[in-house]
Amino acid sequence: MTDRALVVVRSGALTTVQDLGRPGHAHLGVPRSGALDGPAAALVNRLVGNARGAAVLETTLNGCAVRPRSAVLVAVGGAPCPVTVDGRPVAWGAPVPVPAGALLDVGTAVAGLRTYVAVSGGITVDPVLGSRSTDLLSGLGPPPLTVGAVLPLGAPTHLHARVDAAPQPAPPAELVLHVTRGPRHDWFTPEALRTFTSRTYRVSSASNRIGLRTEGPALERAVPGELPSEGMVLGAIQVPPDGRPVVFLADHPTTGGYPVIAVVRTADLPAAAQAVPGTPVRFLEVRRR
Repeated sequence: MTDRALVVVRSGALTTVQDLGRPGHAHLGVPRSGALDGPAAALVNRLVGNARGAAVLETTLNGCAVRPRSAVLVAVGGAPCPVTVDGRPVAWGAPVPVPAGALLDVGTAVAGLRTYVAVSGGITVDPVLGSRSTDLLSGLGPPPLTVGAVLPLGAPTHLHARVDAAPQPAPPAELVLHVTRGPRHDWFTPEALRTFTSRTYRVSSASNRIGLRTEGPALERAVPGELPSEGMVLGAIQVPPDGRPVVFLADHPTTGGYPVIAVVRTADLPAAAQAVPGTPVRFLEVRRR
């Protein structure tokens, strides 16, 4: 029987297994998790003939290197980066055959932050609550990749996309997030609300899969004191005591005690996954009809 698996040769700064996540378990205190740049993950899966929800690798900044034990088809997308097979350059954003035992090296992103690697058949680590995703907050799912780890693969379909390259959106030079007012916007002064939607922030280097932290003008509270912990949703913008907005991403906690000033439109969140530290951020309010 063919040994369908990947052996991790270089794990990179942070490489995790991700799929569509595990929505619907917030009442148990379990975050959604899943690929931060969902469209990029779905595209590389399509390129190798996988179902949209197949598990892929999500790398952060400096990629990873793996060696398949059998011949596979791979596609690399998301943040653009150099890709090699046994030292020879191959295409980014297109299906690429990798022979058994060859070294697939996914290099450092030249723009953006997170690169996605799909392998024909998908990564078939054991699912937890219906998902194979790594959740950095709760610890559910497989741990982040380490050198020597072995990742099992499913059976390929051989129905991959036959294209030279697939167009993908460029990582944002400026991150524009459309927001609607949150349940605690009245905890902030009128001046703070104007500042929030008129001033430019920047992505902080302290950002991670839990939340995109920002640097910029502090938002002044109109209501002092503590807020009882309440439910949080994907894209919620909390304002901690330092007054700088934090956008909740896939591994966010399901409850929180800081006021939510606004909520980001879901369609804008994939771009947030690719915003490198220092990227300008603007919050544009969209009125509810």
